[in-house]
Amino acid sequence: MRFIPHTEREIDAMLATLGAHSVEDLIAHVPAHLRQGAAIDLAPGLSEAEVAAEMAALAAANRGAHDFVSLLGAGYYRHYVPAAVRAICARAEFATSYTPYQAEASQGTTQAIFEFQTLITQLTATEVANASMYDGASAAAEAVLMAHRLKPGRRVVALARALWRDYRSTIRTYLSALDELEVIELPFDAAGGVTDLAALERAANDRLLCTVTGYPNAFGAIEPFQKIAAITHRAGGVAISATAEALSLAILKPPGALGADIVVGEAQSFGLPVQFGGPGLGFMASAMANVRQMPGRLVGETRDAQRRRAFTLTLATREQHIRRERATSNICTNHSLCALAATVYLSLMGRRGLRDLAERNVQLAHDCASRLASRGIRARFAAPFFNEFAATVRDPQAALGAAERNGVLAGVALGSDYPELKDSILISVTEMNSSRDLDRLSESLAEAR
Repeated sequence: MRFIPHTEREIDAMLATLGAHSVEDLIAHVPAHLRQGAAIDLAPGLSEAEVAAEMAALAAANRGAHDFVSLLGAGYYRHYVPAAVRAICARAEFATSYTPYQAEASQGTTQAIFEFQTLITQLTATEVANASMYDGASAAAEAVLMAHRLKPGRRVVALARALWRDYRSTIRTYLSALDELEVIELPFDAAGGVTDLAALERAANDRLLCTVTGYPNAFGAIEPFQKIAAITHRAGGVAISATAEALSLAILKPPGALGADIVVGEAQSFGLPVQFGGPGLGFMASAMANVRQMPGRLVGETRDAQRRRAFTLTLATREQHIRRERATSNICTNHSLCALAATVYLSLMGRRGLRDLAERNVQLAHDCASRLASRGIRARFAAPFFNEFAATVRDPQAALGAAERNGVLAGVALGSDYPELKDSILISVTEMNSSRDLDRLSESLAEAR
């Protein structure tokens, strides 16, 4: 069935108004050879069953992720997603809803957002969290802008070089229109793979606006964040932590307890599968004193006229809700469905289950590092790590290619982001990897040596 939005009478009326005899006359000025080349040669129509069979055959020609042992990470992580997460998120009242502009009429959605915020504050040891951050990188950039509002007289933004490249690039893009701000990068210690504290000390003066540090960082290493926050605070700056692997917060000391003023990160690990680059789920949390400078939206709990528990948009400082010049950000959409997935996932796992899962990730990752070390492939850095670590190989591209031919996606080469690490690959291990997978990895990389 064709979709033709205009009737013949309407087309004739349009042509008469324009003084044209046919629709072809409207494009007669386009050279004939271009018009002929623009023709679409469509095959005859097929039935639904025939189309499904053809699409299945095309898909079968590709090797999917399930055909490989995957140890890819670097910001997005493969974890098991319980069926209940998909089942609940697929319910029409959630899957088809958008953003609750009339929050009192969307109690289910606003409660889900409220519960998400509560869970984030518990994981990060902070007082208040918002919702509707796009992803971890943009949340980090929004945190820097928030710090600028909190301390408008400061000028220097210090980014840990061991922060993920997309986070650093996004921050620089956000700040590119603010000429008064200067962005510097703090080097990492070559042995430990964490931020060089001496370099931070040199940058910590009365011009320092904030520091942004990965926790864990881009190499999977656990930064000495308490020391970083203390140095930042002595200079009067704002300490921002950024966590891409949110599962690590189930076992690491939370950033809020280490002195972080603003905690941001990516919650994709909580119920969102690794798809074609997204969607992600950024989060942001801070102290209650900073709440009016937080971007996005914040759902609060109250009581209605019958004293029943109710939820409402307490703060929504974005452009759709208030005058543009007063908005804290231009965040224009809502990630409530992704937040719902994370909320369902965390509720299913529970405090103990989440910690058990985090411990399983740590155990597998360190087991993997030990197996590689026994074959002469050693960890690049000495700092503690969660479920991701850098390993040194002679030729990363050759090693990764050889592993892929053996059905193993062995990791990510670090040289393109960090030229000084051109001999290193980043390996991520989660509960989705078995002991047999780790054997295949170590054998593949050993053969490539």
